[in-house]
Amino acid sequence: MKVFPRWKILTILITVPWVVILDQWTKHLVLKSFQWGETLPIIQSIFALTYVRNMGAAFGILHNAPAYFRDPFFILIPILALVIITAVMAKLKENQRLTGVALSLVMGGAIGNLIDRVRFGFVVDFLDFHWKEVYHWPAFNIADSAIVVGVGYLFIQSFFQENSNS
Repeated sequence: MKVFPRWKILTILITVPWVVILDQWTKHLVLKSFQWGETLPIIQSIFALTYVRNMGAAFGILHNAPAYFRDPFFILIPILALVIITAVMAKLKENQRLTGVALSLVMGGAIGNLIDRVRFGFVVDFLDFHWKEVYHWPAFNIADSAIVVGVGYLFIQSFFQENSNS
């Protein structure tokens, strides 16, 4: 049995570059069009485009950590994740193609945010959802969205897989 049959290679070669290209293109547009912190309301009191520099992880976790720890940490973790995802991808069976797509979404998202970390030392976020001034969801980007969709599918799939085995 080949470790990377054609369907796995195609899944990675189609999904990962599309996520990275879309992510980097949208970030390029934000960097070109916005000043840091600038906001453009799209749907009043619900959604705006806001240029945010995320020094931390999701929701700004560890953004206040010292740079000597934070910077290497946020470069090593995505690389480690890519190695683990590749190993998991190698073990997928023919009937797990959607899992392959989910893993490829996570790979693309990890690469997109890793590019930002290496280039800028932070991740460019810009999708800004809020409810009036009462609740504000942390800004995110296309890479984050791909990661959430991929991990969300894996979580839901594992939940149903666990229940079907009991």
